[in-house]
Amino acid sequence: MTSVTDDSRNSHVRFWIIAVLFIVSSVNYAERATLSYTASHMAEEFSISTVQLGWMFSAFAWSYAAAQIPGGALLDRFGSRAVYLWAIALWSIFTFLQSFAAALAFELVWISIVMLRVMVGFSEAPSFPANARIVANWFPNSERGTASAIFNSSQYFSLVAFAPLMGWLTDVYGWQHVYMVMGAIGLVSWALFWVVVHSPARHKSVSKRELAYIEEGGALVNLDKPASGPQKIRWDAAGQLLANRMLLGIYLAQYCITAMTYFFATWFPVYLVKARGLSLTAAGFAAAAPALAGWVGGILGGVLSDALLRKGLPLSKARKIPILLGLVVSCAILACNFTDSRVLVLVFMAVAFFGKGIASLGWAVMSDAAPRDATGLSGSIFNLFGNAAGIFTPLGIAYILATTNNNWELALVFVFAHSVIAMVSYAFITGEIKRVVLRTA
Repeated sequence: MTSVTDDSRNSHVRFWIIAVLFIVSSVNYAERATLSYTASHMAEEFSISTVQLGWMFSAFAWSYAAAQIPGGALLDRFGSRAVYLWAIALWSIFTFLQSFAAALAFELVWISIVMLRVMVGFSEAPSFPANARIVANWFPNSERGTASAIFNSSQYFSLVAFAPLMGWLTDVYGWQHVYMVMGAIGLVSWALFWVVVHSPARHKSVSKRELAYIEEGGALVNLDKPASGPQKIRWDAAGQLLANRMLLGIYLAQYCITAMTYFFATWFPVYLVKARGLSLTAAGFAAAAPALAGWVGGILGGVLSDALLRKGLPLSKARKIPILLGLVVSCAILACNFTDSRVLVLVFMAVAFFGKGIASLGWAVMSDAAPRDATGLSGSIFNLFGNAAGIFTPLGIAYILATTNNNWELALVFVFAHSVIAMVSYAFITGEIKRVVLRTA
């Protein structure tokens, strides 16, 4: 029996769906960025070295990347909603437990933090592949770029909303309270997701008119069939996806684009404190400005891409033009090395993250390119490559600082180089963007 309403009204349930994905993803990013705002105080309290901080920063990404393919397989087998609900609950609990890192430490506190952040990484692994899957489930092709840009822009908005809070909590109440508060907020987001997000076939509020509109526009409305039971996992698909040149170009570019995200989510507040002399509270508020610019850029990139698509440009051009323009603008991060002005540093960072936001259309590209029978798996491989940057970017910067007597200029060159490689990848490797069709076993 269908849950779709029988009236002819035009509901807009998909807009509520993307709003909840945006909120949940904002909390998701804030919880993975908690260490950035507690690291300086923890390093002083527990005598943690720069290299040890690098390992702490990267620990989340080890498990997050490693769990991408299993997480995507779970999404394809059990559906987006069930897997996502478990993920939100678990990452919120493990975030909360980090407030007790000193009590839980068997030997060293930094090792305890590493272990707990590994568990957060495992828990968050299915989240963004699930976002892409839900967008493919609910949105027609002509709206998919904007919808993907909205949930992806949460990485910036999360810091606009939560960076000042986390910096203030650390300075005023101590680092433990950051993890307590963010863990509790995570559980609230679980409840919101549970109430609002269902598949189109099962949602009680979607009208026949909206369902017909999104299905005729290319939405995969039957991606999670309520009566079909668990879907078979196509492990052979992984090899086909990894052998596809277009996808490999997209994967490489996503790795490079995500490197800037991880710089911002790990070392950027430390950079403002250590290299630019801000207090942690001031750094929290200062970080909100580039984050806000990135959020605006992220939304603008999706809107621009969809507008180009509606004007009749081929899919590849409509996606690639904003991406390449955004990557050129993101190179402004290098200008920070040529000024001593804190204001100009924040301006250049804001410009760079605005450009990076415009370029962050990777999830829209994956919604366009992923094979219909392996959307979760293909999104997870894409996210694995992207978040491998979360392993190597924090560690790379840590070792640059440790071996060059805290040369932050070289660290920024390291981040800048990733934008150049991403441009080369989309311009010369990816080729035409189109949906992959898997060979049958």
